Parts: sequence; C-alpha cells; structure tokens
Amino acid sequence: MRTIAAFEKEIKMQLDFLRHSVPLKMLPAGKQKKAIFCGAGDSFAAAQLAEAFSQSRVKAYDPLDLIKNKRLLQHRDLYLISVSGNTASNVNLAKIHKRAVSITANKDSKLAKVCDKAILLKFDSTGIQTAGSVSFLASAMTCMSLVLGCCPRNVLGTYKAAKRAAKIPLGRKVYVLGNLYTMPVAMFCAAKLYEVLGMDAHYERIEQFLHAGIFSARKGDTVILFEAKNSHNEKLLKNLKNLGLVARRLEPKTKDLQEQILFFIFVSEFMALYAAKKKKKKDCFFIEENKLRNASSSMIY
Repeated sequence: MRTIAAFEKEIKMQLDFLRHSVPLKMLPAGKQKKAIFCGAGDSFAAAQLAEAFSQSRVKAYDPLDLIKNKRLLQHRDLYLISVSGNTASNVNLAKIHKRAVSITANKDSKLAKVCDKAILLKFDSTGIQTAGSVSFLASAMTCMSLVLGCCPRNVLGTYKAAKRAAKIPLGRKVYVLGNLYTMPVAMFCAAKLYEVLGMDAHYERIEQFLHAGIFSARKGDTVILFEAKNSHNEKLLKNLKNLGLVARRLEPKTKDLQEQILFFIFVSEFMALYAAKKKKKKDCFFIEENKLRNASSSMIY
C-alpha cells in the first residue's frame, strides 16, 4: 500500500477508534495546576489542547525549552507525549525530571522505560509510515480527557460534516488561522500540508496574522479561519477577499467544544488528502524527500 492510500485508510480508522474510546480519569484541579504537558510536532499540538481545555491550569511546553530552563520543572508533574516513544528530546527530559509520565503507543520504547508511569495509546494503524492522523487523534483525545474526563459524542456526524467542508481550493500559499482552542489544530493542519504536499503553509493566531503574516500574502493565496462566526471575522473575510485572497471560515454545526476540535482535525486531514488526490500523488512528500526526512530523523531520534 502506498503512503497516500495508507493516510486515507488511517483517517477512516479514526471512527472506529472514537467508537471504542474510553475517557481517562480526569486529573483533579490541584494536580492539573502542577502538570506540564510536553511534546514535539503533532504531540506538541496535543499538549496545547490540554492547556486550552484546562483553562490554562495545565501548561504546555516544547521539550527543548524545559531542558534549557529546568527551573520550570520544579514541583511539577511532567506528561511527555510521543507516539513512538523514541523522541530524543523527550527521553532526555525524562532523565532530568523523575516525576514523569509517558503518553506513548510503544510500551517498550526508550521513553516508557525511563518514565515512572506510562499511559498507553491504543489504536489500529496500517503499519505503514505515513502522515499522522489516528495517532494524533489518540494523543489529543488522551490529553483532553485528562483535563476534561469526557469524550465527544456525535462522532459520525462531525466526520461527515468535515469531509464536506474540507473541499477548499488551495493556493500557492496557505494560512490557517485560529485562536485559543483552535490554534493547536491550525498547527496540526499546517503540518499535514507540509508532510503530505510539501506546501508553503503557515499557522497563526488571527490577531497576529493581521499584524505580521498578512504582509506576506499575495493574490490567489488561501486563508482559512478555524473559528465561529462573529463580526470581527466577517470583516476580516471581506477585507481578504477584496485583496484577491481565497478566504474561508469553517464552522462546525455544534456548540460542543470537543466536537468542534474533532471537526477541525478531520477537516485538516481531508484537506491534505483531497489536494494530494487532485495532484495524483501516490506518496506523501516527506516520504519522497529522503534527504529532508533523514535530516529530520537524525535530529529527532
């Protein structure tokens, strides 16, 4: 199976994962205030979701920031997120800080072995290296359930709505904009466009984009807003369209915050998948580009 086909199959596997997903016991508010969630890549987006859904009781950090600023770890419980469990920065951090819990799919990984406790991510996959989808969802749902103690309900309806909404024309450059809850998913969305297509993509907060990123945009570029309708966003969309940009606001038809995040996760994946199919790609960009992948892996592992 080629890697684009594997990506598509794993997107579908998320439905089965969610049907059988059982939320973890929520951390008490006092323990949340002592918790740091940490990861890299998609795992950092999952950590940021924990911070947002905990009302910032939990803190999310990049692992290198903690390695270089060890005082931030004082009197804290550390939750290290890594699907493979072999990310070097996470492993090194766990060796420094003894009060560490691994969140990983690999119970025999370096990270699981060096941490005091492990939360195992359980999900099916194709077994083929491809862009992350179900693995990220497992991490994200685990992180959110630790601060919420519940799971989204209308999974199938959310999936179908996202599948329809993701049919968006993508320009030469794509900007994905979000705010408190949706910014981590905007980051995840850009990551899928990088991994699958090698696309020039950017993720920013809406206000920050208006102060900086907008000045790099050109006619025909795509701007996607991950946020509910309001007067500010409507004005922004109008102004962007007047500049000749393809500007879209995507909004799930639910008030449940977890379902909204689920919608944007699915949209992100389908957007990358549709663009890959349109280009008749058989393999993800990061699989095709051996030199880039090797440079990345040599630093990560």
